[in-house]
Amino acid sequence: MKKLISYVTLSMLVAMLLVACTPKNETSKEKEETVQEGKITTREDANSNYLSAVDVDYAYNFTKSLEEFKTNEKLGYRTAGSEAELKTGEKIGEEMKKIGLTEVTKDEFTLDTWTFEKADLTFTDAEGKEYLAVLGGYQTNFDTDGEKEFEIIYAGKGTEADLEGVDVEGKLVLVDINQREEWWINYPAYQAHLKGAAAVIAVQEAGYSEVDPDALNAQDIIGPADAPAFSMSQTDANSLKEALKATEDSTMTVKFDAKSTVEFDGKTYNYYGKIIGKDPDSYIILSAHYDSYFTGFQDDHAAIGLMMGVAKGLIDSGYKPEKTIIFNALAAEEWGVSDTRYDWSTGAYNQIFNVHPEWVGKAFANMNFELPAYEHTTQDEIRSVYELNNYLTQFAEKVPTVEGVYKDGISVVSPLRTWSDDFSFAIAGVPALRNDFQDSDFMRSHYHSQFDNEDTYNEDALKFHLNLYGLLAMHYDETAVVPLDFTTRLKALKDDVNAEVFEKAEVSSEELVTEIDRVIATAEEVNARVAKVNEDYLAALTKGDSDTAKKLYEESRDLNSGLLAAFKYAEDQFVRLTWEDEPIFPHKHAQNNLDNLTLSIDALNEGDISSALDEYLWAIDNNWYAYDFDKEVFDYFTDYVLEAPKEKLMWGNGRIVGHEDLFDTINSLQEKSEQANADVTAELEKLNGALERQKELLKTTVADETASVKELGSMLTELK
Repeated sequence: MKKLISYVTLSMLVAMLLVACTPKNETSKEKEETVQEGKITTREDANSNYLSAVDVDYAYNFTKSLEEFKTNEKLGYRTAGSEAELKTGEKIGEEMKKIGLTEVTKDEFTLDTWTFEKADLTFTDAEGKEYLAVLGGYQTNFDTDGEKEFEIIYAGKGTEADLEGVDVEGKLVLVDINQREEWWINYPAYQAHLKGAAAVIAVQEAGYSEVDPDALNAQDIIGPADAPAFSMSQTDANSLKEALKATEDSTMTVKFDAKSTVEFDGKTYNYYGKIIGKDPDSYIILSAHYDSYFTGFQDDHAAIGLMMGVAKGLIDSGYKPEKTIIFNALAAEEWGVSDTRYDWSTGAYNQIFNVHPEWVGKAFANMNFELPAYEHTTQDEIRSVYELNNYLTQFAEKVPTVEGVYKDGISVVSPLRTWSDDFSFAIAGVPALRNDFQDSDFMRSHYHSQFDNEDTYNEDALKFHLNLYGLLAMHYDETAVVPLDFTTRLKALKDDVNAEVFEKAEVSSEELVTEIDRVIATAEEVNARVAKVNEDYLAALTKGDSDTAKKLYEESRDLNSGLLAAFKYAEDQFVRLTWEDEPIFPHKHAQNNLDNLTLSIDALNEGDISSALDEYLWAIDNNWYAYDFDKEVFDYFTDYVLEAPKEKLMWGNGRIVGHEDLFDTINSLQEKSEQANADVTAELEKLNGALERQKELLKTTVADETASVKELGSMLTELK
């Protein structure tokens, strides 16, 4: 099953690594020599030794071994702070020592824990037979203390309208959901909770778990622990719905045996080990998370297998790094804090913000891994912060192919998204990247279901990523200063200015654009200096001239520190989030709202209520949820973003620019949408008020952005 590496491409890799540092009057051999383990080894040998030593079978076998511990005997689950997660972490720590990593460390942090043991629902089907449905769980509290009888009803999508006039007190409420196209599980769960329901049982009708009608789904709850929710397959739900139809009042009694436990302020652990380099305090960090839903083969055990495979490959090849390479297994990525919008990436956030904030300013990069043993598309994607895009694009051309996967090569895309641990590292100030997966059909089909198992394994994809990220770690190791190019972010900021919206809002973008252009020119001068330093450093390493390499490295520490400080400043000033967790530039919040408010006002002035509702108003902040859920639900999930303490918001803290509450306006327009010649004067007044507020917000955010661009320019000027 193994495929051979393309040796033509490998030769190209070596040639490209050497071309920038080999004068025509000297042979490659004379220029390549370095000292490793007391013998002369060429740079070509360092790469080929790794490619020969890295072992895809080891990576796969360790991936499979992580299935050993589980909280739910039928379904799996290794969740935040559970006994299964704790034991799995210990296993990884021991393996780190076994393969030769040093200073293996167990880092404790505080979080909310979740243990999901069981959720078995038994009912009599339409044919009179006993039917057992095994359910998945969400991070909520629900303990029947053994089998217990409940009434169950079907309530459509569980919206305010679906529950209107329905008695759900103490009952189980079966609902359909599409978490990709409609809303997250917290909304119907909390709506039913307010009506007194015992729990919601959600069936994914589309969006996730589309691989099979038997598929269950699991996601983070982003809601309170006392609004219980469970997951049921389409197959089981169809049988249950048929049985309910056969009853006189569309309700029936079922038996439910469930135990799901959330405990607050618990403990879990991140683990890391090192390959210590000549500079023990300069880091390249590789990471992956080890908690999982169900079996979690791709998400994220294969990523742990990849990380450990790279570590073992580097050690077994005899590689002696210049910098210290850290391999970090992170807990509680899927969930870790109750009752917050930002309840995932808990382990990574704690690791870099609370446990090891001293890594910031010392770490060249974080390479984070997710779902790496599957060919998501024919072109492999690396998703990175803006500043690494050009560096990674150039490197991608040098990665050897593996026959059978990624026939269209590698693309690099920016910016990072929030769905994985790299985002926490990046906003802390560590330039980060990951193997991308979010645009794959896998997200709709297998992701967070029990079908994410070894049947999805693609050996060639895992082999490709072992090669790619091992070589990338070594490539980073050959740089004296972090290869950050600020022109990419600045150009993206400039491109994101919608001149038409600015003009309508009577806000000038001239000063911002002028400053961006000025700082781009400065950044290009910095790029030239960085390239020269790194080129000279690589040439010295390639010659085996350790004295020159050491001198260049020591002389460039201020430049390196300045680049990382500028990067952290850029992340602090220019990364904000939408209400749907998409990274945006600060002005984009008001810019988006102004566009949609203007169009909705125009539609209403033309008597077109439907277009205002269907095309524009829903896209303003989180007002989508005003259409289907009541005011108490809407306010709850608005306020817990705007008013929560920092420790609850974690990586989302300070990233939301503002909020326009259009709940009453939207509901009023919904009531009038069927009326002929409806009077919408009051609604227009509300929307025009919102329009003026957003104009002011655009002015202030653009002024702040302009000042931030100037300050970034000052920081970069000092580095020229």
